[in-house]
Amino acid sequence: MKYTRRAFVLYGMGAAACWSARRLAAQGVATHRAKPLARPAPSGRPFNAQFADVAADAGLQDPVIYGGVESKKYILEATGCGCAFLDFDNDGWMDIFLLSGTRLEGSPPGTTNRLYKNNRDGTFSDVTGKAGLHREGWACGVCIGDYNNDGFDDIFCTYFGQNVLYRNNGDGTFTDVTKSAGLLNDQPRWGAGCSFLDYNRDGHLDLFVSNYVRFSFEHAPVPGENINCNWKGIPVECGPRGLPMGRHSLYRNNSDGTFTDVSHQAGIAKSETYGMTVVGADFDEDGWPDIYVASDSTPSLLFMNNHDGTFREEGVVRGVALSDDGMEQAGMGVGVGDYDLDGHLDLFKTHFADDANGLYRNDGKGYFDDMTRSSRVGVETRYVCWGAGITDLDNDGYPDLFMVTGNVYPEVERKLPHYANKTPRAVFRNLGNRTFEELVEVAGPGVAAPHCSRGCAFGDFDNDGDVDILIVNLNEPPSLLRNDVSEKGNWIKVRLEGVKSNRTAIGARILVHYGAGTQAQAVVSQSSFYSCNDPRLHFGLGASTAVDIDVYWPSGLHEVFKRISANQLVTLREGVGRVKNRGWSKA
Repeated sequence: MKYTRRAFVLYGMGAAACWSARRLAAQGVATHRAKPLARPAPSGRPFNAQFADVAADAGLQDPVIYGGVESKKYILEATGCGCAFLDFDNDGWMDIFLLSGTRLEGSPPGTTNRLYKNNRDGTFSDVTGKAGLHREGWACGVCIGDYNNDGFDDIFCTYFGQNVLYRNNGDGTFTDVTKSAGLLNDQPRWGAGCSFLDYNRDGHLDLFVSNYVRFSFEHAPVPGENINCNWKGIPVECGPRGLPMGRHSLYRNNSDGTFTDVSHQAGIAKSETYGMTVVGADFDEDGWPDIYVASDSTPSLLFMNNHDGTFREEGVVRGVALSDDGMEQAGMGVGVGDYDLDGHLDLFKTHFADDANGLYRNDGKGYFDDMTRSSRVGVETRYVCWGAGITDLDNDGYPDLFMVTGNVYPEVERKLPHYANKTPRAVFRNLGNRTFEELVEVAGPGVAAPHCSRGCAFGDFDNDGDVDILIVNLNEPPSLLRNDVSEKGNWIKVRLEGVKSNRTAIGARILVHYGAGTQAQAVVSQSSFYSCNDPRLHFGLGASTAVDIDVYWPSGLHEVFKRISANQLVTLREGVGRVKNRGWSKA
């Protein structure tokens, strides 16, 4: 018998007992399986976006070190890290921040997170040392936001051990202010996802951090040691099941450069899962930011904002916690956008091999329907999937889906070749009728090339009016997929500047009205997998040459802008209107 998520919640304690039993009797990751849907005949439509990996030519040649290459002893080596597009120097061109891990035996020479400055000619310069951002360790997630409202984006990085807050000094350098900001841990923790958001709407960015597992080398089991250390009969690293779950944290911004842990008061601490990517956005359109936490092998969480400094967790009730048949999945990455142009924020969540990735349609009130099967996204179940996005890749006016893939068990490939360690990326092209068509080779060599990838970020690094993609590849250099769009459709980009709201306008929701429908997007601090996208929101428009724009600012202000011409960046300042773009070279 098959149940929907909403029906499943009625089984309450019985369901919880089933989840516990599955955890005790299963492998280290969620055991949910989905039979792939039959692939329909190709649509025959041309896809006008082609992706080429230009990382080497762009100067991104250093590898992202992360754990063992041929095998992994601990789960810490397997989860990987994220990346970010950001404009750290406010010149109007997207710079790049790439996280890195280390190895059990120690870091190879040169291992570090890296900041690359955009040279505005298709290349980047490594300015890590000059910026003061050299650091070794097990980095995981990154989120970007201007926590002190000084006009320069700051960087928060999660780690196994101690998270780090870097304040942007406005002169090309950063200062580690973790201790003075009150964000030092009293003991090592495994920080995973993170998001800046203004949960109390006071104009200052607060901080949410998910924690993955409670892990220590001293007590961690090794491959094959127990039932949580095997996959398909092969000894592999243990977990996450069998390891204690992480406790998530919410830090309130005190408006003076410091933060206070309010996890218990806000109702966050009582929900423990194997938390991963965090997205903060207004899913029920009540003007207050909610928090979605993709969770590995445990129910994913949706914290709804109560408008009084507290949250209630309603992931199961609202349809985004479990599979459609009521089982836990290995939730990792999250794309957020509006795939069906109904003006509401939908979710695309990535999962483990042998399971389908989930596409969830928002009804506008924060309740979601699982559209995985009806949308045809369920044709793909072969890969372990990570970073993801809902974004219009070919500027036809219909947002597409994109995801990166890569195994967590490199040793499995030797015995089971069809579970390869390095696997291709995938594009799901939106056909404009709420269904998708999977494309790999057709989307270009940058998509078809196999890698063991984790985080990815979406942004326009060359300011040419489309969406490029930055990708973390474990133990090899990153990929930078330049998008070359032929038969160009129209587009518009929107950048927001808060005044009463936080300066980076994180939490704002934008509606763009054009011929195909109304598309919603949100300014978020993290999505994909542990990563942060270009803050200039990109809307493909197809044949439309002008748009109307609604902006719902975090402060509660609603502004409308009429008949804005296509094919340009528009910068909107809260309460002021349109202002001059920063460094943008396109007319």
